Amino acid sequence: MNTAALRLRRIEAVVIPRLRAFSESPEMLAIRWALPWSFIGLAAGLVLFMTLQPAGDLLTRFSRSFGAAFGIMSALLVVLLALDLARRRRVPVALALGVAIAAFALSLPYGRATSFESLAKALGSSGLFLAIGIGLISVSLMATLRARFGPRYGLLAGAVLIVGAAALLRVAGISLTDALDVVIAPLGTLGDTLPALLIITLVETLLWAVGIHGPALLAAVVLPVYIQLQAQNTEALAHGQPLPHIVTVSMFLFVFPGGAGATLPLVLLLLRSRTKRARTVAYATLVPSLFNANEPLMFGLPLVLNPYLCVPFVVAPLLLAVVSWEAIHLGLVARPAFYIPSTIPLPFSVFLATKDWRSIVLIALNLLLAAAIYMPFVALFERHERMLGADE
Repeated sequence: MNTAALRLRRIEAVVIPRLRAFSESPEMLAIRWALPWSFIGLAAGLVLFMTLQPAGDLLTRFSRSFGAAFGIMSALLVVLLALDLARRRRVPVALALGVAIAAFALSLPYGRATSFESLAKALGSSGLFLAIGIGLISVSLMATLRARFGPRYGLLAGAVLIVGAAALLRVAGISLTDALDVVIAPLGTLGDTLPALLIITLVETLLWAVGIHGPALLAAVVLPVYIQLQAQNTEALAHGQPLPHIVTVSMFLFVFPGGAGATLPLVLLLLRSRTKRARTVAYATLVPSLFNANEPLMFGLPLVLNPYLCVPFVVAPLLLAVVSWEAIHLGLVARPAFYIPSTIPLPFSVFLATKDWRSIVLIALNLLLAAAIYMPFVALFERHERMLGADE
């Protein structure tokens, strides 16, 4: 048996069981179920707050409403998460919902709000973390105490502890939302460096791997910074000056071909899968992936909490980030001069961003590298699918 086969066997024997146990825990299954449905709240929030905007074109209304819409999504998420996890943990659903909603309501940033819209906007990007934390902790604690002290006293103790802790923090003037904002905020100050690129890439992919929309969540934190750096590059080009920045918004076009996780090569590999279900998902998600929209793949395959594919999902973009940054740093490819939306398909997007034909060579290399990383894990995934009886 060759070295590559031995490594695959080792991964399958040691890493996969641990990842599978984590991904199949009640908490992670509840997140996997609740998060896709919570996007209804995001869509509804966008429609609501765009309608409430006093003036402006469609893009202006959208940008003003984006943060507040995440507040609506967070409120729906805590309800859905508590509901599903209560069923899995055999906690009374009404009690779980009441405790989670009460704790969530007590944790909202009322001090920064003058209206319902401003409250939703103040909740913003940290709201999803708050919703997941409260949903998981409240139900899990009640289930644990019920097992130890019985259904009556255990559930009562858990409910009192959760709501009481949230109330005490509120009385003490300690805001969980503000604390989460403090944790997230440094991501927006990392600047134009390779470590910044790697950290943002890692955080986005790790969040998506467990079902949290990393790019959308971090947009409010990092997008203003890197949009500004992108604008400085465009301004420098207009004045015939050297472009000052490498890490800009358009830099991520090289890092995430197909969307977060660099999943376009994965879709292309699955088009020739031995299992019918994987091929069907690949054909259904190919066109969206070409436009860097991989949400159908994330929840259709699924990639979220997938113990076989989450490792390359995280590793591949990190490698592409290093390769892309070095290529641009060494002058082998021009720095991104223009902001190009991620919905523009490859290779047009990277060429339009740099106006350099060598960017096409770089993105082609990145696709091959990502495919090489995904390939052995796809083989493990297909073996698992066949063991489950997937059609060949």
